Amino acid sequence: MSAAVSSGSVASGVVAPGSDLTGTDLPGAAAEPLQYAVPGVGGVGPADAVRAIERVLLDGFDPEAAPARSAVPVPAGELLMMPAAAGPYAGVKIAGVAPANPALGLPRITGSYLLLDGPTLQPLAVLDGAALTALRTPAVTAAALARLAVPEAEHLVVFGSGPQAYGHLDALLAVRPLRRVTVVARDAGRAAALAAYGRGLGLSAAVGAPEAVAGADLVVCCTTARTPLFDGALVPGHAAVAAVGSHEPDAREVDEVLVGRAELYVEARGVAAREAGDLLMAGALGQRQVWNLAELVRGDALVPDGRPRFFKSVGMAWEDLAVAAEVYRSGRSQSP
Repeated sequence: MSAAVSSGSVASGVVAPGSDLTGTDLPGAAAEPLQYAVPGVGGVGPADAVRAIERVLLDGFDPEAAPARSAVPVPAGELLMMPAAAGPYAGVKIAGVAPANPALGLPRITGSYLLLDGPTLQPLAVLDGAALTALRTPAVTAAALARLAVPEAEHLVVFGSGPQAYGHLDALLAVRPLRRVTVVARDAGRAAALAAYGRGLGLSAAVGAPEAVAGADLVVCCTTARTPLFDGALVPGHAAVAAVGSHEPDAREVDEVLVGRAELYVEARGVAAREAGDLLMAGALGQRQVWNLAELVRGDALVPDGRPRFFKSVGMAWEDLAVAAEVYRSGRSQSP
């Protein structure tokens, strides 16, 4: 996948305002969008992105006060506008969600990110929104699961075989000493390709069935499913589970059984109350203690033994800003 929009090249990670954006290397132009040679954007890899997310929260940012996402239905799917401001930067991601794109050999997520100087709101850089999303979403999950997984966790079960599945494998390897991955996906060929990618990273990797969660230490769901992917009763009491596939109140990847058994974590409670279908459809919000990511990263959240721990992510604009700013800083530090 292209790392970023640039004039005739996708290697640099950022594009300065006024640059020519008419080259052929636009996001989604490739016939095979599910090829992942080098994870990361503009020299910022998964571990860098995780640290950027953590740093914003450790510096005191409150995700509960972050601006809401705007979503507009369009014939091809949905347009999202996600503004944020924190520290010396501001920015906005305009993303498209086009469910029919994968059948055409195009990414399901499209868009661009405009990074701005915080005090003046002058444009600083434009980034590939799809590549940014593919980096920041796994980084958020990794920041959570680094704290929710048991120390001896080594077996990851991943549901899905698209960009987020690859990104999550890379990001979790950056924070956990994984040894084994089981891929569960509808498309056998794509599942086998992701397993092969895992073996290339030095893991024992195979394609499996949903029942593989019974032997998992970590479970990550990054699919377009609208109904539960597995029986939540099978998840071991020591396991940590993350679901990132939807931001809709009527879609979920895990069932009410898992939600009922688990300690619950979200990026922000206010956003989860609008968008976290996994929790809303289980009737958990307003009835249970739900910890946010800032509380988890700062060490204020309860992380119990003996019961699953479930992190539900819907994606927030401050996360894009944190990683986009890291890409920008990295690019400036590498400039001659």
